[in-house]
Amino acid sequence: MRNRFFTALMTLLISGLCFIPRAVKAQTEEQSSLYMFNPLLFNPAYAGSRGSIHGVAIARFQWVGIDGAPMSQFLSFDAPLLNQSLGLGFHISNDAIGARNRTSAFADISYGLKLNRKGDRLAFGMSAGADWQVYDFNKTNPLDPGDPVYNYYASKVRPNFGAGLYYYGERFYAGVSVPRLLRNRLGDGVNIGEALQRRHFYVTGGYVFKLNSIVDFKPSALVKISENAPLTFDINANFLILNTLWIGPSYRFHESAGVNVAVQIKETVTFGYAFDFPVNGLNAFRTNQRGTHEVMLSFDLKTKKKPFLSPRYF
Repeated sequence: MRNRFFTALMTLLISGLCFIPRAVKAQTEEQSSLYMFNPLLFNPAYAGSRGSIHGVAIARFQWVGIDGAPMSQFLSFDAPLLNQSLGLGFHISNDAIGARNRTSAFADISYGLKLNRKGDRLAFGMSAGADWQVYDFNKTNPLDPGDPVYNYYASKVRPNFGAGLYYYGERFYAGVSVPRLLRNRLGDGVNIGEALQRRHFYVTGGYVFKLNSIVDFKPSALVKISENAPLTFDINANFLILNTLWIGPSYRFHESAGVNVAVQIKETVTFGYAFDFPVNGLNAFRTNQRGTHEVMLSFDLKTKKKPFLSPRYF
């Protein structure tokens, strides 16, 4: 199984790289250090895969202490239907940085195929929704109050679509996705230029190794590719102790290092926390900023027809 998992993961990675357009700019999607607890944010094929009615709420406070630093909130729900062949869900996010605020709402649907007797599945997912983007430069403190951009306000709503694949079994998963397929024009050509919404490609995977009767080890990675921007990735090395406590270090390439912890309460509720500290040029602001903090609350409700599976590895 292990060899099949890594073969599948590499296939998905290469497939994602083959479809990357060559003309682009920087990465603009929201970030989350606890991404492994909320894959629906970037892959609609995840909907219904846990086999339970599942909800996640996450709040992220980035570079605390710096004015205009990013703040993000995420909320998602999903559930299986038709013996897990169909999954439905929706996810909402809000992301603010400086004068820009984006609120997104998407509905998700997935269709899963059972591949073998072990229960491994391959799911295909689609999402549809809209981004509401607001630029409000009244929130800024300009060096020149006469700057024509100061007092500028713009509000734009743009529809979009996403797609993804998700391959998973009892102790492994791999996925590839594009949360936003349309390259919407965000600017007005005058005050904020001709900015385009860029496609972002995500490749993710993880495996759970049973070390002994007490500890499981789950390394995972999320590769993020954006048009005309350097490839970046998140790596996590979580240990599950007594099927209750997740804890481990994390690293975001050329950006931050940290630790995350999650506690499962009564098989239905999980509380998580992550702390990141920059390892890039933001260290120059170390006297002002106090790292990045992220908190999470999730729940699982069992269905009537299926037994409650615990622990849930992903």
